[in-house]
Amino acid sequence: MEIVWEVLFLLQANFIICISAQQNSPKIHEGWWAYKEVVQGSFVPVPSFWGLVNSAWNLCSVGKRQSPVNIETSHMIFDPFLTPLRINTGGRKVSGTMYNTGRHVSLRLDKEHLVNISGGPMTYSHRLEEIRLHFGSEDSQGSEHLLNGQAFSGEVQLIHYNHELYTNVTEAAKSPNGLVVVSIFIKVSDSSNPFLNRMLNRDTITRITYKNDAYLLQGLNIEELYPETSSFITYDGSMTIPPCYETASWIIMNKPVYITRMQMHSLRLLSQNQPSQIFLSMSDNFRPVQPLNNRCIRTNINFSLQGKDCPNNRAQKLQYRVNEWLLK
Repeated sequence: MEIVWEVLFLLQANFIICISAQQNSPKIHEGWWAYKEVVQGSFVPVPSFWGLVNSAWNLCSVGKRQSPVNIETSHMIFDPFLTPLRINTGGRKVSGTMYNTGRHVSLRLDKEHLVNISGGPMTYSHRLEEIRLHFGSEDSQGSEHLLNGQAFSGEVQLIHYNHELYTNVTEAAKSPNGLVVVSIFIKVSDSSNPFLNRMLNRDTITRITYKNDAYLLQGLNIEELYPETSSFITYDGSMTIPPCYETASWIIMNKPVYITRMQMHSLRLLSQNQPSQIFLSMSDNFRPVQPLNNRCIRTNINFSLQGKDCPNNRAQKLQYRVNEWLLK
């Protein structure tokens, strides 16, 4: 038994030394993190270590308003002051470049066609910067947020920054009232959302098979990405990647969008690595859920059942019942 404990102590000590060395190493930079263990040798921090390897990322470990979270629908608070979301595209379609970042499928809009969003929990108008896809290796997982402990096959995140107060998303991400992220769950079906169909059809998705691949998409209608509902859930949280700044308001739509099984299969064939490296699927690119820590989760759906009280909430305290579309 003493030998076993000595071995465990040595392993733990070596690991601490390794982490300490990495903290002082110039290799540390904003891109040095992963969702899952890399099989190629060198240590890359997974979510449980994000806040330990870089002091600039300490919120990932010690923050009290982190995302994603598990949404318990019995704890929702109805807020009558939440207005419908307003999407302003200027009546135009947009263009953007779709990237394989090694962690996500990322669509970044060009700067000529601006898409702004307002309403909901927002005081300011926010500008769309990026659309990001999370998905699982199995249909039973893939989304970052959970609903009553249940994951979905994927999650679309539309990341917006406060363009009224800040000049760009980098400045906004570290500033109060900086970001709004609209989240839409993905389910596998026989049909496909029109917007996601443009991104995930075979001719498009095969252009970004490997890390750093990019492909230009034109004539996109952002409004086609949204499900046919004005109902949503909202709470205050953080970005779900390092440095985990707690400057994001989350808006989770109360109806999913759909992609086909073939499109999900195509996503799972995307590699985290470049062609010269071993294939490692991009799937399961989600952060585990974080503690809610007494945050209020509000909704604009008015249900008549009495719910739990929420400190400093100005709205009527009513219980939320999730839309049956999400639980089907």
